Amino acid sequence: MVVVMSVTPLDSCEVAAVDPGKVALTRERIPDEGEAGRLAGLFKLLGDPRRARVLYALLEGGELCVCDLAAVVDVPEASVSQVLRVLRTAGVVDNRREGRMVYYRLADGHVRMLLDVSREHARHEGQS
Repeated sequence: MVVVMSVTPLDSCEVAAVDPGKVALTRERIPDEGEAGRLAGLFKLLGDPRRARVLYALLEGGELCVCDLAAVVDVPEASVSQVLRVLRTAGVVDNRREGRMVYYRLADGHVRMLLDVSREHARHEGQS
């Protein structure tokens, strides 16, 4: 363990005690810059209320067309189409065509789990 004495702000360690083994092990386990960027991009998707509402509508409603989604989230179909384009590009929403209709759904169980956990956390934070 390396100990460095210094004067630090109140929200820092008073004594910087670096554990090289712990630092190395932790450094190996955290995302690299590329993966961290992809993760940040994924979380940005939830940073927009309209996108979040469309995602939760798909979570709760299963497969929905643009018309249904627009009615659920109470925004124009053109806006929902733009949101869906962003979500499809990000890989969190899939679609399927049936004749002239296109139906949208969450891409996979990981997206469902992310939404469930995020909402649960937001509800928990709201109770504090």
